[in-house]
Amino acid sequence: MRRKSFGSLQCPIARSLERVGEWWSILILRDAFHGLKRFDEFQKNLDIAPNMLTRRLHALVESGLLEKQRYSEHPPRYDYVLTERGRDFRPVLSALLAWGNKHFAPEGPSVVLVDRQTVAEVVPMMVDGRTGKRVATGRCSAPARSAGGGSDGAG
Repeated sequence: MRRKSFGSLQCPIARSLERVGEWWSILILRDAFHGLKRFDEFQKNLDIAPNMLTRRLHALVESGLLEKQRYSEHPPRYDYVLTERGRDFRPVLSALLAWGNKHFAPEGPSVVLVDRQTVAEVVPMMVDGRTGKRVATGRCSAPARSAGGGSDGAG
């Protein structure tokens, strides 16, 4: 059974999910941020079937989140490296990490973000890039602008 495609919807959340909406894709991106770049590294770390990993890497390359860089001619082998679009996904991963720690870690956080210089824990938050002020979600809305964009203000 083929899943529904969100690529033609006007909603930016739906369009984003079209690219990264499968959990393997998000975990591959997470591992890429941790420095993994080779097929066997992803496979070993994720314990993912080779055919599934091949499909997910292909989709992430097609979506412009990763790019292939050949490191061996015979046999042809590639590194999978984050693109600018892929690197821009980091705040989304940070937000998922913070949300998961808050709501799904009754034993306490197993992973936290830390400042590389001070080693102090960092708690991610959204900031308005124009004003530098914290985004208070209760005071924001995203009114639908066109058909297919959703009317609930969520995108």
